[in-house]
Amino acid sequence: MDPDTIDGDRIVVNMGPQHPSTHGVLRLILEIDGETVTDARAGIGYLHTGIEKNMEFRTWTQGVTFCTRMDYVAPFSNEAAYVAAVERLLDVEDDVPQRAKDIRVLLLELNRISSHLVAIATGGMELGALTVMTCGFRDRELILDVFETVTGLRMNHAYFRPGGVAQDLADGTLEKIRSTVAVLKKRLPEYAALCNANPIFLRRLKGVGELDLAGCLALGITGPALRATGYDWDLRRKQPYWGYETYDFDVVTWDEPDAYGRFRVRLEEMWQSMRIVEQAVERLAASEGEPVMVDDPKIAWPSQLSVGADGQGNSAEHIKHIMGESMEALIHHFKIVTEGFRVPPGQAYVAVEAPRGEIGCHLVADGGTRPYRAHFRDPSFVNLQGTSIMSEGGMISDVIVAIASIDPVMGGVDR
Repeated sequence: MDPDTIDGDRIVVNMGPQHPSTHGVLRLILEIDGETVTDARAGIGYLHTGIEKNMEFRTWTQGVTFCTRMDYVAPFSNEAAYVAAVERLLDVEDDVPQRAKDIRVLLLELNRISSHLVAIATGGMELGALTVMTCGFRDRELILDVFETVTGLRMNHAYFRPGGVAQDLADGTLEKIRSTVAVLKKRLPEYAALCNANPIFLRRLKGVGELDLAGCLALGITGPALRATGYDWDLRRKQPYWGYETYDFDVVTWDEPDAYGRFRVRLEEMWQSMRIVEQAVERLAASEGEPVMVDDPKIAWPSQLSVGADGQGNSAEHIKHIMGESMEALIHHFKIVTEGFRVPPGQAYVAVEAPRGEIGCHLVADGGTRPYRAHFRDPSFVNLQGTSIMSEGGMISDVIVAIASIDPVMGGVDR
């Protein structure tokens, strides 16, 4: 066949939405010329859950149960943005106990480590580096064990509540965290040893998925992709919340705005998160016994949840007052649990630094017991805009690397 008849012919192919390298149900529409990608578009919506609409029909407290399921790899970041927005509407931001804030910071940073481990593990899997994958998920399990100790669940926690957290840390939690951090300190160097000096790994990542600072700013891209350009934008430093300004840690940047730079940023950020975790643990050790919920009976439930010795139900202390001593307390407990508290009319937007970038929550209240509107700015959704510019002009195999470097979670994209 005359090669001139096929020169320049382009075909359109679908990658996904059921593809092991598209991080779930992401559909990529690729126009290719041979092995070169000339056009790339993202097709989303296959995991649509209607979470934001559902929240309009649940109380403010129940809303946490919905939003924690969006970015299911970093559930605490979803909860943090939502709870912070509710607290701003209630004007109780300064009334939240410091112990509750320290617990939140502790869990957010542990979650940042576990999320980056997933990013590195799945990215390694897509490159064929299966050892990186097994190491990443192995170490993530240690952190999920801690989450289970604190909240009772390994994901979908609904642990952050407007005004504080659902319950205090159980006995032995801080010791478990200390031992987990000690193990992670021994294991994290493995990722650098496996990847940083690996010639195959370097050739697959360096110069792939490039997006400079101007491109990131134009598209609103945040997180490791932005910091890999050398720009030290991190809300924990730029717009601190919950006492982050009092913690000693560094904002990690890199000078290579490509897939390799984003990998290095995540690798170093895990070390910085461990620094914060260690500081939070020491603060919590010094504040044992202090409250973890705002002292306002119109917001906080009358009795903090505690579990009985059999582990199967509420403890006698939990139900003693509301069930055995005061009819008024029982009525109030019933009303605030079933109907919820009222939030004054207004709107608020609060953003926190999630593992993938800035996650923000915009809430509108009409004075009722549930949100009038709730909308989230999820970093996976915004960052996914970079797919086209990172992929076009490269090879089909480079599309996989570019998507992995963005680290999208489709639950957060489709919500």
